[in-house]
Amino acid sequence: MNQSYQKYTAADHEMWRKLFDRQMAQLPAIASRAYLEGIEKVGFVAEHIPNFIAETNPRLQALTGWSVEVVPGLIPHQEFFEFLAHRRFPASTWLRKPDQLEYLEEPDMFHDTFGHVPLLTNQAFCDFMGDLSRVALRFMDVPEAIAQIGRLYWYTVEFGLIKEDGQTKIYGGGILSSAGESEYCLRDAIPKYPFDVRTLLNTSYHIDRYQDHYFVINSYEQLYRSVPDIEEILTEMYLAVG
Repeated sequence: MNQSYQKYTAADHEMWRKLFDRQMAQLPAIASRAYLEGIEKVGFVAEHIPNFIAETNPRLQALTGWSVEVVPGLIPHQEFFEFLAHRRFPASTWLRKPDQLEYLEEPDMFHDTFGHVPLLTNQAFCDFMGDLSRVALRFMDVPEAIAQIGRLYWYTVEFGLIKEDGQTKIYGGGILSSAGESEYCLRDAIPKYPFDVRTLLNTSYHIDRYQDHYFVINSYEQLYRSVPDIEEILTEMYLAVG
């Protein structure tokens, strides 16, 4: 699919600006350093929606070899993980309307692009997603394993927190693109647990409200190094013989 950039209206660009400015008013103090640096590296600005072909992909390709792949919306697991395994991040192109400012049932391009793309400039994070996806493809015929990988993906790529310089910061795209959850997740009263592969594989999550708890990594390298453990655990559970 093509982004069809010329079809974006003035209202679409204004919605992007409104969402961008709202998030950037709070994220510099609470978002991961790698994410904030990534916004500059991919050239995201308030004034216009990113142009994947002309702007975003050339920058990503030069930095980490990744690119943004346009998709119509939510896609099947097989297709989703195949994209990631080949260093292509699937993103929709439609943008929410004014009455959807606070809540969407399905992620729009602001979530996909603003929330996720800046971290595609971080090599360790990219390597984690690529390797995790190759594990997922190996277990594609085991629905229970795919569900567990989905939980781990949810609590890391979508709703993960990271410890930086003794402070808890946000790196999950689902939080970074949400004004309310960006504030909520860092409250002292909200439980935050250390990253642990077995725990994440077996922890359910919510798709229609803020999470009850979050998990904190120490570094993106820790994420990347966890993939062999993930594969070993799933192999023991589902593929081990005898």
